Amino acid sequence: MDQRIIALYDEFTHRPLDRRVFMERLVVLTGSVAAAEMALASLAPNYAVAQVVAENDPRVRTSRVEVAGIQAYQAWPANTTPDAARAVVIVIHENRGLNPHIQDVARRISTEGFLAIAPDMLTPMGGTPANEDAARDMFPKLDLTKTVASLAAIVDHYKKASPPKKVGAVGFCWGGGMVNNLAAVSSTLDAGVVYYGVSPKPDDAQRIRAALMMHYASLDKRINDTVPAYEDALKKAGVKYQAFMYEGANHAFNNETSAERYNAEAAKLAWDRTIAFFRQTLA
Repeated sequence: MDQRIIALYDEFTHRPLDRRVFMERLVVLTGSVAAAEMALASLAPNYAVAQVVAENDPRVRTSRVEVAGIQAYQAWPANTTPDAARAVVIVIHENRGLNPHIQDVARRISTEGFLAIAPDMLTPMGGTPANEDAARDMFPKLDLTKTVASLAAIVDHYKKASPPKKVGAVGFCWGGGMVNNLAAVSSTLDAGVVYYGVSPKPDDAQRIRAALMMHYASLDKRINDTVPAYEDALKKAGVKYQAFMYEGANHAFNNETSAERYNAEAAKLAWDRTIAFFRQTLA
């Protein structure tokens, strides 16, 4: 697909750009309404065809739970219980909210032996709506300071549990940015993994105590422009971190539900690195 189309879709999903304006520009790029609709179909999430670990997979158990005032989806290995878990991974969603894809990611993590908690960060606004456009419109209205504080409260909840747990966080896109912010606010977070998330202010790096792993896509200029100053600040602050750039990959390369942006090779490599990192830091 023409990279200009993917860039336009990225603008649509992150500014967010008005749908009418987006479709008008997409028609210009593709040449017709029919072609524009086909392009959108290959870019927009399709949850039905990209489930890696099914809800009824015998390896996992799932339920809904409230943690520190936030509604969440949790998944854990079938041979244990959530309370018995020694390590928790918080899964922070993109700017579409707690959708089937993020629930699937939580189940994948649980198959690796972790208790996975996927909070719905739109809880203060009534929770994630079914309509994705409506969900995207809600994110700019969130109070960032309160949102990060809620994530920090979730970390504290599990650090104070019996038995106390090691806590990591992984986030994608908007959620990746939240992992960066959470690491700067929570002194008890053990590890954070950032998938193509916008970098925080460089000054925030000096407050980070968690080990970090960051995954970036080479074609994702919007995010990558924020990285150099952040990396420099992390080095100066002595933060233990790893950063990987995946050549030829687009923003959201880990998301199987978006056929044109998904990159199987990059996704597998990043995922394998992520799980190995959590096993090391949350052991």
